[in-house]
Amino acid sequence: MKKFLLVILSLMMSMSIFAAEAPDVFVKKIADEIFEILKTDKDLKAGNREKAYKITEEKILPYFDFDRISRLVLGKAYPAATKEEQEAFKKEFRTMLVKTYGTALLRFKDQKLNYKPARFETTDEEVLIKTEVLQPGAPPLPIDYMLEKDGNSWKVFDIIIEGVSLVTNYRGQFGNEIKQNGISSLIAKLAEKNANFDKTANK
Repeated sequence: MKKFLLVILSLMMSMSIFAAEAPDVFVKKIADEIFEILKTDKDLKAGNREKAYKITEEKILPYFDFDRISRLVLGKAYPAATKEEQEAFKKEFRTMLVKTYGTALLRFKDQKLNYKPARFETTDEEVLIKTEVLQPGAPPLPIDYMLEKDGNSWKVFDIIIEGVSLVTNYRGQFGNEIKQNGISSLIAKLAEKNANFDKTANK
């Protein structure tokens, strides 16, 4: 009986691994859904910023690993921060990304996404997926995604746009502020920036 249960358990684990979605398929599925919304949503075409934020919050950010991103961005400052500071940072950082990416969605003008051939093994826990945005009258914009295995799916823990890592970029910005004034000052400045984002974005 024990051997039978072990066989069943092994089969279930094998099926689970087999059923795991390929990382390039994962990116394509999400990107295609977003691009379809951008093409058809009348509110976005009319420049509705709140609708853009809502789509970003519901369709994009759930696939981000904010715990890992926060740790990578803050570096040594993350474990040194209190639990309250860590949670406050993640809240303001997430809000900032919602507003930043949401605003970027409003700039959509019939761009298309080209998927580069992906190279990975089925056993890989982290994968780089390369894409490029094809823009009428402009050079392609390379956007690469760093993914980590999350059960039978994947989550994004970094985005590289034109060779610039989101994590590295913010780590430099936030690191300077933390070094000079502490993490509480960084959180306060992020909160202030988020509160005034729409006013400055409209200028």
